[in-house]
Amino acid sequence: MKPVKLNDIYDIKITGLGSNGEGVGRFDDFTIFVEGALPDEIVKAKITSIKNNYAIAQLISITKRSSDRVEPRCPIYNECGGCQLQHLSYTAQLKAKRQKVIDSITRIGKINVEVKKTVGMANAWNYRNKMQFPVNRVNGQVKIGCFAKSSHNVIDTDSCLIQRIENDKILQTTRRVIKSLKIPIYDEDTHKGILRHIMGRVGLDETMLVLVTASENLPNSKLIVQSLRKELPKITSIQQNIQKQHNNVILGRKTKLLYGQNTIRDKIGDFNFNISPRSFFQVNTSQAEKLYQIALDFADLKGREIVVDAFCGTGTITLFFARHAKYAYGIEIVSSAIEDAKLNARNNHVRNVQFINGDAAIILPKLGIKPDVIVLDPPRAGCDEKVLRTIGRLKPSKIVYVSCNPATLARDLNILEVNGYKTKIVQPVDMFPFTAHVESVALLIKTL
Repeated sequence: MKPVKLNDIYDIKITGLGSNGEGVGRFDDFTIFVEGALPDEIVKAKITSIKNNYAIAQLISITKRSSDRVEPRCPIYNECGGCQLQHLSYTAQLKAKRQKVIDSITRIGKINVEVKKTVGMANAWNYRNKMQFPVNRVNGQVKIGCFAKSSHNVIDTDSCLIQRIENDKILQTTRRVIKSLKIPIYDEDTHKGILRHIMGRVGLDETMLVLVTASENLPNSKLIVQSLRKELPKITSIQQNIQKQHNNVILGRKTKLLYGQNTIRDKIGDFNFNISPRSFFQVNTSQAEKLYQIALDFADLKGREIVVDAFCGTGTITLFFARHAKYAYGIEIVSSAIEDAKLNARNNHVRNVQFINGDAAIILPKLGIKPDVIVLDPPRAGCDEKVLRTIGRLKPSKIVYVSCNPATLARDLNILEVNGYKTKIVQPVDMFPFTAHVESVALLIKTL
């Protein structure tokens, strides 16, 4: 029998943070998750859901307040699902993210390794160079913004404190144009209408707007472009992406150029990168440079090494490594990203590199090389075990694993250790201030 009852209120001592930034406490040794609560707080919380091994509760009041609690700056913070930790001081966020990495590696990975202090930012606001906001119409009113917590209700906003200011201007201008030209808004329930999302990307003095539509037909597209350019005279690229599927995937496979250039440029370190609407590129440029430098430092290249970047995206990490290696290979399953990577290599005059489109588990054995260093920077789901087993057979002397998910990092480190590697050090990096996310770089050395 569970020690708590639905809708009852309990005093809960919060001892940690969950994976989504919620407070975690216990009542009679039963785990309770309380959104908005912080470690070292005692709160009154109402049970809203009971599962086999835990319960979810709503924060009612704070009996004992954490010294790390601060007032959120965002006026819609309590409604919006974009940020989770604005009520926690930034110093405490960095400590909590390090602890999150430690907990995952020790509990999931069963690994004892040094986890360094989280690398943070001097100014943690207005860092996102990419905006993806859903568009909705409610009672005749156009709404553009983030989804509300745990729902598809759109919270209308004119600005976002973690977005680059240029993206805010794109958001505000696009809203005015949508309203004035009466562009039909897509309805998720009826699947009627046209405009689904707007995406803004900010580069090095260049900006891109992508209108995501449910059909190839965009009425008055020339007038839309004319109106946008009038208010955004410095915009570099306006594009239309077609997403016809009835799902939550934001971008479709087909993109039309409506105005300007196909790509915009951004810079990380000494490298310039070309970014298309569907390209992966780190959303926090200044922290990405720190992340890549840490990865490069861990690899400790001497100029004689063969390096393989198994999830290379647009080739950002690959190019960083190529400059210090004998030769570098980048593998990526998204073909458009590979085309961007090849262009990035040409534009940066890097010739000791080759980019290959395909699945790393299939491509790696076909390369016919013995890599000295393999770099892994997979999506949140981590590496497929086939990739890890393939790496184990190739036996590179070092593996540098860049992760955006401590849980899958821990799982994959455990698999790699079984296959003859030892995790030497892990460095968390705060790429997404005020959210629950944390990136990490791990160094593994071959032992067998």
